[in-house]
Amino acid sequence: MVPREIWVLVAAALIIALGFGLIAPILPQYAASFDVGLAAASAIVTVFAFTRMAFAPAAGGIIARFGERRAYLAGLLIVAISSLMCALAGSYTELMIWRALGGTGSVLFTVSAMGLIVRLAPPEARGRVSALYGSAFLLGNIIGPVLGTFLAVLGYQVAFAIYAASVFAAFLVVLVFLRTDVVGPSAVADARPTMTLREALGLPDYRALLISGFANGWATFGVRIALVPLMAAHVPTIGAPMAGVALTVMALGNVAGQQVTGRLVDARGRRPVLMVGLLTAGLATAGFGWSTTIPVFLGLSALAGFGSSMIQPASQALLADVIGRDRNGGQALSTFSMAADTGAIVGTLVAGFIADAFGFGWAFTLTGVALLIALVPWLRRTRSLASAAA
Repeated sequence: MVPREIWVLVAAALIIALGFGLIAPILPQYAASFDVGLAAASAIVTVFAFTRMAFAPAAGGIIARFGERRAYLAGLLIVAISSLMCALAGSYTELMIWRALGGTGSVLFTVSAMGLIVRLAPPEARGRVSALYGSAFLLGNIIGPVLGTFLAVLGYQVAFAIYAASVFAAFLVVLVFLRTDVVGPSAVADARPTMTLREALGLPDYRALLISGFANGWATFGVRIALVPLMAAHVPTIGAPMAGVALTVMALGNVAGQQVTGRLVDARGRRPVLMVGLLTAGLATAGFGWSTTIPVFLGLSALAGFGSSMIQPASQALLADVIGRDRNGGQALSTFSMAADTGAIVGTLVAGFIADAFGFGWAFTLTGVALLIALVPWLRRTRSLASAAA
């Protein structure tokens, strides 16, 4: 049975994702409205990821000091305030500053949410709970951009104001319904023993998770978002309008897959599902950039999304297994988050360079190879376990 507190986190995730989806389609255009060039307009997206990555170590320390619930609420409040200030920005510089501040709040509440799931999810249902939480974010990211497109006629500031209101609503939901007596002690400091980063890095599963997280960040949060629209516009037989359709199909494949893969993670084991997910997503992504027809383009989009649906629940469940519900794993969780953010930034830059120099086919092939390379430590880990069992 899924605990009541998990449903609170799922509801908050859906509200946050809906709000983020509202601003996602208009963010670069809002930056461009301040009479800056394309590079500066796109930087408004990158600064958020850079800030998330840079603040991740500090976020881990804050979570270890004050506990997940307080850090989660603080992160939501920072994002709500920074988003409202983005709506009120009078210049491009102000918009950049407030958007960067939002990145600090984002990493704080996302890492805290991971920690809360580790603590609250029953060990036998960690895959299902992780899939449920991930699906809430994905559904919000599917519905939000559609609403954002319609709201764009009201002005960029309105969309940001609504986003700020939605995050503040999530803050109130968590404040009221996520009880302190369930998620942690009432004292200022978290009294649980802490898993240090050094201790986590000494575990083979955690090291393998960092590699998987980096590769998944490269493919899912970096290259797909940045290059799919450009590729669709570049290939005449596909066309720019198919970019949004492809991203939606990927997200739908991910949501549909997570309804099954979350249970598989609990029933069949974390490692096998994660390995199949990396293999499926890697092969689909490697072939994606060579698509020249809409059916192949959308078919590989769905397959890549389905492969990703296995990676997230299995990774989250493995993290929970590594840390355990009775320890504070803020540093380990924030480092895993930083690995994914680093992958998104590095992957986007490298794949963008490859696409410019050699074409989209090789850029997506390299991305697929990154996912397949992430299989290697899990294959070695599986052989080691098999040898130990023998």
